[in-house]
Amino acid sequence: MNDNRIRKIVIVGGGTAGWMTAAALAHALDLRHCSVTLIESDDIGTIGVGEATIPTIHWFNQIVGLNEKEFMKETQASYKLGIEFRDWTRPGHRYFHPFGRYGFPSDGVSFQHRWLRAQLEGHRDSFEDYSLNTVAALDGKFEFPATDPKSLISTMGYAYHFDASLYAKYLRTRSEAKGIVRLEGKVEKIDQHPHSGFITAVHTHRGDEIAGDLFIDCSGMRGLLIEGVLKTGFEDWSHWLPCDRAVAVPSARVGPPQPFTRSTARAAGWQWRIPLQHRTGNGYVFRSEYISDDEAAAVLLDNLEGTAMAEPRFIPFKPGRRRKMWHKNVVAIGLSGGFLEPLESTSIHLIQSGIAKLLSLFPTRDCDPLTAEQYNRVTSEEIIGIRDFLLLHYHSTAEKPEPLWKHCRAMPLPESLVYKEEHFSRTGRIVLSSDELFKEASWFAVMVGQGHEPKDYNPLIDSVSSEDNLAHLRRIKENIRMIAARMRDHLSFLS
Repeated sequence: MNDNRIRKIVIVGGGTAGWMTAAALAHALDLRHCSVTLIESDDIGTIGVGEATIPTIHWFNQIVGLNEKEFMKETQASYKLGIEFRDWTRPGHRYFHPFGRYGFPSDGVSFQHRWLRAQLEGHRDSFEDYSLNTVAALDGKFEFPATDPKSLISTMGYAYHFDASLYAKYLRTRSEAKGIVRLEGKVEKIDQHPHSGFITAVHTHRGDEIAGDLFIDCSGMRGLLIEGVLKTGFEDWSHWLPCDRAVAVPSARVGPPQPFTRSTARAAGWQWRIPLQHRTGNGYVFRSEYISDDEAAAVLLDNLEGTAMAEPRFIPFKPGRRRKMWHKNVVAIGLSGGFLEPLESTSIHLIQSGIAKLLSLFPTRDCDPLTAEQYNRVTSEEIIGIRDFLLLHYHSTAEKPEPLWKHCRAMPLPESLVYKEEHFSRTGRIVLSSDELFKEASWFAVMVGQGHEPKDYNPLIDSVSSEDNLAHLRRIKENIRMIAARMRDHLSFLS
């Protein structure tokens, strides 16, 4: 075997990022030839608010071989069909971002132009009536997507809500059973090669020395290796994503768990509600300039649906990303690489996306700089696309008088988002690069939900008469209503 192959991998940090990385490596590697050691300390807490996911989680669960029923039980998971946004566009307004597609399976992106034409011709109805995910979610229903591409149920998509700490524990048990070695300890000293600058070993407070060829930094926002040692730099996005703090608290479950996340805009930020089987996750993401910790906690506790089950926990953060997420022989996965707040449930996706890119670009011991450059390039493109999608929610508001929302409406936007908004405003088109995480249906839901009203649509839709177009839309709505009515309710599906 080639002597330039990686023989020792060291993961610094546990939590969701560390154990997802360990589980993926345990599946991908022959641990007889390449050891994987994960170092974590029980004394160092984890962020642990990433309890909501998006449909890409299926890829990760499949590659590590998770049985869905066992996973649902072990993590107290519920199903998630999308996200409901309340009071974002303006007070009293709500809309839904579904994970599925709009219209019939054969409609594709033409649906949005059919609907836009009808709107411009004076036919006023909600775009949400044309999403099976949305109708089912708001009815408290759930069904797995159909495998038949002609079935309307094939347009559905789903993810999960789960207890992040239980997920990490579940993955740890599976990873250790496959040969991943966990070492308890705090990293106190880090050795570097005098010429290359590569990290060669880390030392714990217990006196252990762990040498490695490749180091995965899952140490959270402090970025112990990628920033603390390699000084890659941080690109601060606070001027676009204004919130810098969160307070989280679990509460007792009240009623059946709904199959969607809820995000409610508040005066200084927004509140999440994530229904699990055994409890509900809650949090308030806010800008500390406009509200104190005590006031934020009071707002959160006053708006719980059930009794609080713990004391509020505060989480400071800075939105942005490392300028390099792979440098020398260190790859940052999870919060060590950056943080974009949980508004669209992308935190766990970015962990698994980083892992997928690492597996695709798995290096030799010399960690060719071109490999790292490619990793950083594709990671950067993805995270910028997500940033713009989050920013769309913040700046597209109306009739919200609080200082935070005035600031968001007035702030200059990145050119990449201005380009998307202009296209949609003038032509009804969603323009995306091929690798963006959120596709046309997601951008359409949030563009329209946040109040963007296009002035035109694709002229090819004019080949259909107005009457035929409305009849087509009517058939979609009626079929969706009938199918959703026949679905099982979410709680009985879980049972």
